[in-house]
Amino acid sequence: MSSFNIFDIAGSGMSAQSLRLNLTASNLANAESVSGNAKGVYRPREPVFAALLDNETGSGTAARVQVLGVTESNAEPQMRYEPGHPLADEKGYIYLPNVNVVEQMANMISASRSYQNNVEILNTAKQLLLATLRIGQ
Repeated sequence: MSSFNIFDIAGSGMSAQSLRLNLTASNLANAESVSGNAKGVYRPREPVFAALLDNETGSGTAARVQVLGVTESNAEPQMRYEPGHPLADEKGYIYLPNVNVVEQMANMISASRSYQNNVEILNTAKQLLLATLRIGQ
């Protein structure tokens, strides 16, 4: 494995965690959005990741994180009885997304720390490469 592969690995990890942070922020921003029907309510989104090994070199030691896609939650929306609300249906219900704010905040902290770890990996690899180059001086 080349020493430069670590930059690709950490970079792909940072990209994946950036997507995770953006989706979590979107989920939190829409946690209290209201809809007049169950079909129009916001659905929380989550990224799907996969770790890929580089089999081209034959060693299978290089890896990266690939984003396979973004999934929407199948959880039923919350129904709240508010007959005076302008978006209430004929029965007086409004619909809210099934977003657990505490879970989303924990997810955001986890994604943020994972991103920070990848930044530290990049900084450490850079310092080691620079130290290696100084040996020859």
